Amino acid sequence: MGTTHHATAPAAHRTTAGAARLHHPSTQRAFGKAKILIAAYGALSLAVLMTVAVLAITGHSATSFMWGRSGGVLASAAVLYWLTVLASRGTRWAYLRVRILSVLMPFVITAVDMIPGVCPLWFALAQATCAVPLLGAAFISNGSGLRAALPKTPRS
Repeated sequence: MGTTHHATAPAAHRTTAGAARLHHPSTQRAFGKAKILIAAYGALSLAVLMTVAVLAITGHSATSFMWGRSGGVLASAAVLYWLTVLASRGTRWAYLRVRILSVLMPFVITAVDMIPGVCPLWFALAQATCAVPLLGAAFISNGSGLRAALPKTPRS
């Protein structure tokens, strides 16, 4: 029996230590900052979508790419915010997705919009502006504090 106790004690300690780090005020502040930055990404994305709508209503050019792209970016903001909320509650798979998406999305958004002829320059710049808060969220979510709060668990 002593062997079983020693084999499970370290795992229990890691879980308790991870939970303590997760609920630590500095960890929750970091998640709070990430949520604010992702909300800013969403608000800017909504502004771009509204601009496309106003252009279409007033008879100006609003391509299907602009509609789809601005709607998709706004939807991604909602999903990323949801994942960040789950991560702040200790869901590791959500945290990993936040880490990856917050790094990749600014580059993907910017790269696609820079393809010549895909969209007007103002739209590409507006989309790039939307992506800026994600860079801040990427730094926070990939920081050592949050990585320590949601450590990789060994597979059994």
